[in-house]
Amino acid sequence: MAAPATEHVRNIVLVGQDGAGKTSLAEAMLYVSGKTPRMGTTHDGKSYLDYDPEEIKRKFTISTSIAPIPFKDYKINVLDTSGHPDFIGDTLATMQAAEMALFVVDAVAGPQVMTTRLWREAENMRLSRAVYINHIDRENANFDAAMALLHARFGSRLGAVTIPMGVDRDFEGVIDVIRMKARYHKDGGADETVEDIPDEYREAAQTAREKLCDLVAEADDDLMMKYLDGEEQLTQEELESLLDKAIAQELFIPVFVGSTIVMQGVESLMEDICTYFPHPRSHGRFRQMSDGVTIPIDETKRPSAFVFKTVNDPFVGRLSFLKVLSGYLEPGLELINSRTGKKERLGKIQVMMGKEPVDVKSAKAGDIVVVPKLSETRNGDTLSVEGDIAIEPPVLPEPLYPVAIEAVNKNEEDKLGTFLARAAEADPTIRIRRDDQTHQTILYAMGDTQVDMLLSRMQEQAGVEAKLVAVRIPYRETIRKVAEAQGRHKKQTGGAGQFGDCWLRIEPNPDGGYEFIDEIKGGVIPNGLIPAVDKGVQEAMAEGFLAGYPMVDIKCAVFDGSYHAVDSNEMAFKTAARIGFRAACEKANPVVLEPMATMDVAVEEEYAGAVMGDISTRRGRIIGTDAGAAGETVIKVRVPYAEVIGYTKDLRSLTRGSGTYRIQLEGYEEAPRDVTKKLIEEYEAARAAGN
Repeated sequence: MAAPATEHVRNIVLVGQDGAGKTSLAEAMLYVSGKTPRMGTTHDGKSYLDYDPEEIKRKFTISTSIAPIPFKDYKINVLDTSGHPDFIGDTLATMQAAEMALFVVDAVAGPQVMTTRLWREAENMRLSRAVYINHIDRENANFDAAMALLHARFGSRLGAVTIPMGVDRDFEGVIDVIRMKARYHKDGGADETVEDIPDEYREAAQTAREKLCDLVAEADDDLMMKYLDGEEQLTQEELESLLDKAIAQELFIPVFVGSTIVMQGVESLMEDICTYFPHPRSHGRFRQMSDGVTIPIDETKRPSAFVFKTVNDPFVGRLSFLKVLSGYLEPGLELINSRTGKKERLGKIQVMMGKEPVDVKSAKAGDIVVVPKLSETRNGDTLSVEGDIAIEPPVLPEPLYPVAIEAVNKNEEDKLGTFLARAAEADPTIRIRRDDQTHQTILYAMGDTQVDMLLSRMQEQAGVEAKLVAVRIPYRETIRKVAEAQGRHKKQTGGAGQFGDCWLRIEPNPDGGYEFIDEIKGGVIPNGLIPAVDKGVQEAMAEGFLAGYPMVDIKCAVFDGSYHAVDSNEMAFKTAARIGFRAACEKANPVVLEPMATMDVAVEEEYAGAVMGDISTRRGRIIGTDAGAAGETVIKVRVPYAEVIGYTKDLRSLTRGSGTYRIQLEGYEEAPRDVTKKLIEEYEAARAAGN
């Protein structure tokens, strides 16, 4: 495929709920264009776009696939994204590379949770939108009901540009409201028949046409006044001249209808994509980090490109998905990465058809291409001739689902770490952290499906089998009273012995942290051995007293003791200090502290009561409620961290996937007796087992 002119490129991202038919729509468009010899399907594992083994196994899209579709004189880059909440980061990054978001909605289920969430994200990005109501041939499908749901959820700017001829089993094609023609495919063939509208659908078509003209007329003040004055409807020429303007300005959101399985309503959609959907140069949405200035798509400027996605392919290495911002990209071109300041040479430029790369000679501004083996380039990087352009990356959700991961074979820990590091490079919604206190590798993800997929790929691609273990909560211990105790260590083994003797006073430290005080007088313990007492106390605090957790916020004073001129040494006084500290702790009312979390939980109003009730069962306190920017209820909570460490899964269940939250660890509070008792029992059992 030759590099098309910027005005003849259409970058369309397919978004919406899993199961609505995004991939099948892309497959249908490929088939209609003649790009593929058959209609690929996800459910039988023969999709051109859902080719990954995990996607075939799970039967839904995990990672964005690209279908460059030639149609008439245009190139339609169809970006097929995941509708699963665990992979929303990849979807949002892909949305930034498109000029148009086409929401695929099931005719029976209507707009669901992910559709609504992604719609809000598209609004924030100022991304033009359209809707394709799919599966209109299904049992219980109702076009009017689906349109009513769309209007209720997304407002009155939505208007039908195609309407169905029949629904359910009676569905036989669509009416093109713009051109006032009936369109249908016979027996699932790729060729479409276009005819006059049958008499029984003329009234419905005329009504839809009038509504369409009402919405589109707002794009031109003069025509709007003419319209309001009761003059005739918009002419065909006026309607068609205003459609692209109305769509680009988000004054009008076109709604299409059809069924991808029987190929109906696909070709008219493709025609309208080419004719009325915005091209890359029509409006820029890429802003520089330095000053927020929008960079226009312009092939006359020096070459630059934005990396919106990277993939680590087990066979060819790293693949970088680029949106060309300006100029021309050609093999051999050297560009500078603004983040690293290093040069990257473009060895090849390719377009992807699912998993199949095709080399191209060049790519113009506005197009989307793939470049293999860029060594230092990551998601969100910008490449340019001078390295002076840095585009703002999209704001992605924080991964809040932590799991502890370790290799089944301890000898493969290094391979595990390498794989996880590469996974985090490719997917910004994966974070890896080594917890030095609990000695665990913590993987933060969006949910359990993402984690499960990662484990499968790890075994398949890296040959590493890993397992998940419970995340250790960073409990702490402290004391509530002042107490004194003697620590005495005496050991005689025939030769030189060991002798250490110290009296310690411990008390809560209101200023926080650890403080050691030397109150020795008269040299009863030599100055050179005092640091050993301090060190022994700190070692005992690190081991904990009740349940093996580090002790905090303690002031310790050594105020008396004795020593032996020959047998006293640092080791003896360290041991004595440990003994004395533990003896004092017994009298000082030791307690376990649990980490607390503050949370902002955003839910639709109908779920607020259930969520607040659930928080109460987790020993949480409702601090207050507020109204969110999107009209949802934001519940402010303080709750023990151990009770909400895996809250992602539970909140989705409570809110049918619509709830979101932010969480931050903030301070410690004394743990209840039952929690303390359980932790002590677990600690003693572990010690008995030699752990």
